[in-house]
Amino acid sequence: MGFTFGGITSQSMNIKVRLTGWQASPSLRNSFVTIPGKPGVADFGSDITEKIITVRCNIPPQYSLASLVSILDSMAEWLNPERGLRQLVLDDIPDRYFTARLTDGVDCDRLVLSAGAFDLKFVCPDPHAYALTDEVFTITSEGVNTVSRTKGNTDSEPVYLLKGTIPSGPSTYISLRTNDEELRVIGALAGGETLVIDTGRVTAKVVDETGETLRNGLPLLQELNFPVLHKGTNTVTITAAGATFTELKVQAMSRWR
Repeated sequence: MGFTFGGITSQSMNIKVRLTGWQASPSLRNSFVTIPGKPGVADFGSDITEKIITVRCNIPPQYSLASLVSILDSMAEWLNPERGLRQLVLDDIPDRYFTARLTDGVDCDRLVLSAGAFDLKFVCPDPHAYALTDEVFTITSEGVNTVSRTKGNTDSEPVYLLKGTIPSGPSTYISLRTNDEELRVIGALAGGETLVIDTGRVTAKVVDETGETLRNGLPLLQELNFPVLHKGTNTVTITAAGATFTELKVQAMSRWR
């Protein structure tokens, strides 16, 4: 087993890796409130904290301390947390990636023949793992459409890419209703432009045919409502009023918790 961090594999760094445990679910952050005179607590739900991934590593015999330190120096440069978050892929779970960085110091035990042993502790501020090959759905007709997510085990925050023409006006719009949540686009949007709505980042922008950003897309939204996709079957209903709908592409951003 090994891992890839920032596009570089542990094997290429002469490091052998074992995954000896797995955090099945990140720790919970509970919202409890104590009410005087009432037994127990009031429960306002919970969410999940960051995810921790610990891998056990070995360096094969190098026969000199200098050679061992040389490998550790290269590793320190590779995993330098000052460079920020990088994509982490574990060989044993090759269908998904995490966004991570080191969260603790690394102390290497020198073994016989100048082999090395140490643990690497990664933190994932976003505790979700995302599909390396994402699910993408393309809708070209108005009305009720079905989108079925097969990857992941929790709701995802998709990216919607809308093409069409929406003239300026008080009653012109294109409505994107995902399950019971409506995202209404009131324009203006011209031919050749694409409105990109990123529900995970809570942003929107208008781009041209080359992908160049033209302007902020949030003013095109009637409300800041960003629908999610459930695991399994979802309905996406397209309605155009005084506007022309061309295409909606949905990048699912399928994920695991």
